[in-house]
Amino acid sequence: MLIALILSWIVAFEHLFIMILEMFFSTTSTAQNAFELKPEFLNQKEAKSLMANQGLYNGFIGVGLMVVLLILSGAALKSMLLLFTGFVFIAAVFGSLTAAKKIILVQGLPALLAFIAIALAL
Repeated sequence: MLIALILSWIVAFEHLFIMILEMFFSTTSTAQNAFELKPEFLNQKEAKSLMANQGLYNGFIGVGLMVVLLILSGAALKSMLLLFTGFVFIAAVFGSLTAAKKIILVQGLPALLAFIAIALAL
């Protein structure tokens, strides 16, 4: 059970980090490398707006996971953690097919490992 909870916290913190990167630091070299996007694109007003919007959604996932981890227990905890980590994994698969291949490893793998650990342990 401890491993499932630790992996779930990792997924939550990862999404908060992604939120911060997308919303406030989208034009940095860190963002360029993380998202495999060129500075010319990231410096456009429209791209900054899109990144901030995407960041907000990632923040919602991170905060949602944290609330679930802090407030729920038992079957409700298991159900909601499976839901959130499942959503993250599906989004990572889609992202790896449409945006950057490494998304499946960076976001998808932690979510999949958490999903499996939750399904087996809680």
